[in-house]
Amino acid sequence: MPGTMVLHQICSDTKNIGYGGGMTFTFGIYPGGLLGDDTGVIEPVHPDDPARITAALRELQGTAPAFLVRAYRSYTDAAPVAAATPAEPARYAVEGRRLDLVLQFREPSGRLDGWLDHVRRTVRTEGHLIGTLQICEEPNADLPPVDGSIPNVRQALVQGVIAAKEEALARGHELAVGFNAALNPDPADTFWAELGALADERFHRALDYVGLDFFPDVFRPVPPERLAGAVAAVLTGFRHDALAKAGIGPSVPVRICEHGWPTGPDRSEQRQAEVVEEVVRTVAGLAGELTVDGYAFFSLRDADSAGTGPFDRFGLLRDDYSRKPAFEVYRRLVGELTAP
Repeated sequence: MPGTMVLHQICSDTKNIGYGGGMTFTFGIYPGGLLGDDTGVIEPVHPDDPARITAALRELQGTAPAFLVRAYRSYTDAAPVAAATPAEPARYAVEGRRLDLVLQFREPSGRLDGWLDHVRRTVRTEGHLIGTLQICEEPNADLPPVDGSIPNVRQALVQGVIAAKEEALARGHELAVGFNAALNPDPADTFWAELGALADERFHRALDYVGLDFFPDVFRPVPPERLAGAVAAVLTGFRHDALAKAGIGPSVPVRICEHGWPTGPDRSEQRQAEVVEEVVRTVAGLAGELTVDGYAFFSLRDADSAGTGPFDRFGLLRDDYSRKPAFEVYRRLVGELTAP
């Protein structure tokens, strides 16, 4: 389950390892309707429509040689082969698109044996479909829908990254292995220092990227004239402060795994389009300076376009797949910023 939306109650060219070592900035999107808030799962009012999803993905990708399709899969010892969201994500890994697959560690006991087998099996059987493999979902966020609430999650992260990379190398799969984190501005946060204490040389050799989930001007208002500066400050702090505490150096790429801005009663669709334009251009403009190699939008469509809750309308499309202005903006940016 996407942990996104837990979001943040705790509030030009770069190396793309997952695509053959070339220099590019890779875009992507989460195309499912299901999401999670700080209490649990939010089901979409209409089920996912694979044909419409495929058509939208094709249009967003345009002529870009690569485009990532984000999907989530939870693991527990009791259900080691959990369903993914969106369902059957392999069907979207075609025409130059590959999966940005998130393996969530949800085993209540914190046991790792079955988890590590699950990680290796995923790489062994699906590695040819995967562009990026994210180990754990927001392991620094101690909230029910995401992995920071699970015992032993830091060990699951470190050992999972190592296991995934070892299996990928053994099988000859070119995929990038990493993990993500939610934005946490609390100066007393100990996650990164604790991760650094656990991370050994094998972990650092295996780590291909670190992802950031952030949603500026969603849960804490940011004046429009300060949005670009806020984005730059967050990325700079993440690179030079958070990652440094864990001993993760400047050569390891950062990517934006989840970013979005919902529409709603007091949040216009036109403003959403403006936010997408400004945030994407700001992130891409910092790619060289901060080694940022990609951006993914959350999400393709609304869960409920008639809803009034903060998590109902994150989509570039409405719940019936009709377009908001931001869809065309994102399509244009993908084409422009991945052009040769």
